[in-house]
Amino acid sequence: MAVGDLSMPTMHDIAGIRIGITESYIRYKNRRDLVVFEICEGAQVAAVFTKNAFCAAPVQLARHHLAVAAPRYLVINTGNANAGTGLQGMETAAETCQALANLTTAAAQPVSANQVLPFSTGVIGEQLPVDRLIAGLPHAIADLKVNGWNEAASGIMTTDTLPKGASEIIEVEGQRYTITGISKGAGMIRPNMATMLAFVATDAPIAKPLVEQLLKAVVEQSFNRITIDGDTSTNDACVLVATGKAGGTLIESAQDSRYEALFTALQRVFTRLAQLIVRDGEGATKFISVRVEQGLNSQECCDIAYSVAHSPLIKTAFFASDPNWGRILAAVGKAGVPELDVSKIQVWLDDVQICRDGGAAPDYREEQGARVMQQEEITIRIALGRGSASDTVWTCDLSYDYVKINADYRS
Repeated sequence: MAVGDLSMPTMHDIAGIRIGITESYIRYKNRRDLVVFEICEGAQVAAVFTKNAFCAAPVQLARHHLAVAAPRYLVINTGNANAGTGLQGMETAAETCQALANLTTAAAQPVSANQVLPFSTGVIGEQLPVDRLIAGLPHAIADLKVNGWNEAASGIMTTDTLPKGASEIIEVEGQRYTITGISKGAGMIRPNMATMLAFVATDAPIAKPLVEQLLKAVVEQSFNRITIDGDTSTNDACVLVATGKAGGTLIESAQDSRYEALFTALQRVFTRLAQLIVRDGEGATKFISVRVEQGLNSQECCDIAYSVAHSPLIKTAFFASDPNWGRILAAVGKAGVPELDVSKIQVWLDDVQICRDGGAAPDYREEQGARVMQQEEITIRIALGRGSASDTVWTCDLSYDYVKINADYRS
């Protein structure tokens, strides 16, 4: 059950990007589960990946390929994560890249295997049926088109109930730039560097070091500020491509007069993609913003926000619409913030103050909290009384359906 508006916007084409989608029977029949992105020559590509030590074979290979060559293709399969698969999994990922590269030999500009970045998502610990994937590649290549974003958003889904996309056109100093992206994820979400999978492209002319800088900055305030269940995936990856096809002079630094507008637009797109994942959280019925204010620094604000957002006691209370605010105080206290003076803590549910100076707000009434808890979208605001730093984490409630979905995941 998705929360709020998850409708797909108009997905604007990105010059220099073509996308092909096909059915390769990785896990299910009648499901398009293989997506290929073709990236124009000269594009700048950056990516961030999971920090999970058990990172999947495609993550390991994509990192290596990104370090040694300019990517020209992305290949994404769903239904199987190719994680926890050892040496065979690495060979499978490499075989996939080589097979795609082989299909370009007749092209004017054939690519090498290390110019292909592989991505997988799905069940962990099972070998990827590489023969089926490779058999599907010619069909995906034959399907390459500029307007494939909507289909790709569906093609990368696993337990998602709806495809996720965001797209904007901005005008900066008389020049139009387009930004379009897709993401997937609904469970095993506590991104640590990226999200489950996300692919964003722009036609803006951006130098590679700045593409990398931009990606890290916008990911930190978007995908690295969401959680559904506190679990970091083995396959998390987020890619940003700048094709440069909009033309104009290269944007090389944050001092460029066009930088701020471009950064802000990218931030909007990334934030939308990240929040869509939470809104489509497995079994979610509530979208919850946890805002921590008056901290000494952003880190302690995030520590407290995540302590609240990860608490199964809080998440189940929100599912039941029960304003059991003592659970919020307990989560604040267990976050490990040093020398926290609890007598200065203030807590609100939207506009209703439930805690004042570390205890129950004298004018708080249970029916006020119950009213807020009936809403689909709720903000928990916590003031620490320590400084001027603030930060926000987005999460969802924990329902019966979350357990059902994950108990039946492999069936």
